[in-house]
Amino acid sequence: MKGTIFCILALLLAGGAACAQEKKTAARPNVIFILSDDHAYQAISAYGSKLTKTPNIDRIANGGALLYNNVVTNSICGPSRAVLLTGKYSHRNGYKLNERGFDIAQPVFPEQLQKNGYQTAWIGKMHLGALPHGFDYLHVLPGQGSYYNPDFINSNNEKETYTGYVTDIITQLSKAWLDKRDRSKPFFLVVGHKATHREWLPAIEDLGAYDDVTFPIPASFYDDYKNRIAAQKQDMTIDSTMVLKTDLKVHVDYDSTGKARQYNPYTRFTPEQKAAFYNYYEKKVSKEFDEKKLTGKALEEWKYQRYLRDYLSTANSLDRNIGRLLDYLDQTGLSENTVVIYASDQGFYLGEHGWFDKRFIYEESLKTPFVIRYPGVIKPGTKVDRLISNVDWAPTILDITGTTVPDEMQGESFLPILTGKQVPWRTAAYYHYYEYPRPHRVAPHFGIRTEQYTLARFYGPDDFWELYDIRQDPHNLNNIYGQKGYEKVTAALLKELRAQILKYQDDEALKLLEQAPATARPAK
Repeated sequence: MKGTIFCILALLLAGGAACAQEKKTAARPNVIFILSDDHAYQAISAYGSKLTKTPNIDRIANGGALLYNNVVTNSICGPSRAVLLTGKYSHRNGYKLNERGFDIAQPVFPEQLQKNGYQTAWIGKMHLGALPHGFDYLHVLPGQGSYYNPDFINSNNEKETYTGYVTDIITQLSKAWLDKRDRSKPFFLVVGHKATHREWLPAIEDLGAYDDVTFPIPASFYDDYKNRIAAQKQDMTIDSTMVLKTDLKVHVDYDSTGKARQYNPYTRFTPEQKAAFYNYYEKKVSKEFDEKKLTGKALEEWKYQRYLRDYLSTANSLDRNIGRLLDYLDQTGLSENTVVIYASDQGFYLGEHGWFDKRFIYEESLKTPFVIRYPGVIKPGTKVDRLISNVDWAPTILDITGTTVPDEMQGESFLPILTGKQVPWRTAAYYHYYEYPRPHRVAPHFGIRTEQYTLARFYGPDDFWELYDIRQDPHNLNNIYGQKGYEKVTAALLKELRAQILKYQDDEALKLLEQAPATARPAK
């Protein structure tokens, strides 16, 4: 109905030209891909979270499909975005580590959309160290970007600074682009949010939003990392790694000078923003910290509570702005022919194993949220349990838009699964993480995730295997590799791992596999 109203208005105001163009492109849906940063599925109520409510992400899930087993190929921010753009694994697109320059000479899927008549744009966080081709419009944060009064750069690397909170600004810029877009073409828009990336600076209206909540301590919070060498040696604990001053804003320095000033996010604040943060974090949070004089486990658990309060408060604005964008689509009639996707670049630890951050093949960082609404095509309330990987995202978007999927893409379209068709599909998802030792000393590793098991080979500082039965051990606490009774399971998984490595042409992993002890080599 709203689309019809829009056409009537267009007929009255513009002689019907806009209406005709909207009808002409109606067969090809628009696509909006909302991509957040480090937003855990455990913090989304559609996924059953008891920590918070996310009514607007839930609107997308309830109006379409929710993927329960959407995994990533490399659980780290920039490489995940490179996988989205290329439909290829990190070892094939060349972007294995954060803070490297993405190879813009390689094909990216928005170029295919352009060839099919789509107008394309990316607004917000991109974090690729370079500006890829394939976009008619770019207005992105440089690097990690700033939560307050952020800079944006365009396709010509020209900078513009905005006053306000980054999540609000990204939504405003996205709506502005939608208003001025070429209505003769369908569109593809990435809305890239900075939230919920470290150091978790909430919007002023969300300061203290969870101060009356005491969050339950995760069952694995005091994990002893028994029989897991990489977990023992990592540097990403709430206890030791999380910094009171920068992460939890205890006695923040709001007025850095000299070289330190450029790295201090608080020096960007307006006087009003600074006053709000000072009144909350200095007069309340820091005062509480000083008065309690906590040590040991009591301090660790206090840090956990502060972490979740800041993290979830930052996520509040993310969900609120998703709602604003959905409302805009409803008000303009675009909802009727626009596919809306919400996903995060990977999972994140919210205290599980005593951690924050991501990187491991373990469930909390391997799995990432993905919900999609496609009116008239995907049945509302659809639940998908099949193993989907972020290498499949690009082929699926191309399939949805009727665009040719290039042969060199390594993923597959899961549109048939979304529409309820029974089709052959993967039984294992391949994973390879590289970044070591900085910043969190997580050993590089590769492996597979099946419906029941996770098998991983760690290398670099140490050389060892891990195996988990995720039905019996969903938090990956009990490494059963080499245990009696799992010989047949292990042999089958090793064979599957080798098949996945060969399929995706990961030569580095193949070499490491061949160098493993004979008892840990898959049969050829």
